[in-house]
Amino acid sequence: MSVHVLQVEPRDVCAANLGLVVGAPAPVPLAELVLGGAHVGVVLGVLGASHVVTVSSSGSAFTEQVSCDALGMGGEYLPADASRGGYRFRSSTAVADELEFAALAERLRQRSAREPNWLCGTFPGQGTAVTVLTAQVGDGLCSWKSWHLYPSVAGGGTIVTAESRWRA
Repeated sequence: MSVHVLQVEPRDVCAANLGLVVGAPAPVPLAELVLGGAHVGVVLGVLGASHVVTVSSSGSAFTEQVSCDALGMGGEYLPADASRGGYRFRSSTAVADELEFAALAERLRQRSAREPNWLCGTFPGQGTAVTVLTAQVGDGLCSWKSWHLYPSVAGGGTIVTAESRWRA
């Protein structure tokens, strides 16, 4: 249950420039939420309108970063689908009109304020620039979902969603 009003300008402001990098060192997040199960722990982190997730299990760690910095760290442009070993990633991008975009931002903020396994970072401006993550941790398995909302100056905006799963 965590909503953070971040008093910084978002660094990643264009959904088309997002990338995915796996296994890179995790940058220091602007806001984070630590969750844990009996054998798996996860840290959800909001970066500058992007995210990092770190999963720990049996002394090893796995990281996923979705950001514009990912490309410079050896990552790839955000794929629709990727998998490696016990890791699976899926993403999609959509454009929404002003009412739909604002309604989604509000629903995500409200849910993040209520639910214990949700993290929301909001950025200065219209109140619709948000990054939201949620995760479920089980025995040897962790799954998470993220929403990255990029407002348009013309109204509405771009919504990037991603779903990931990691198995020990």
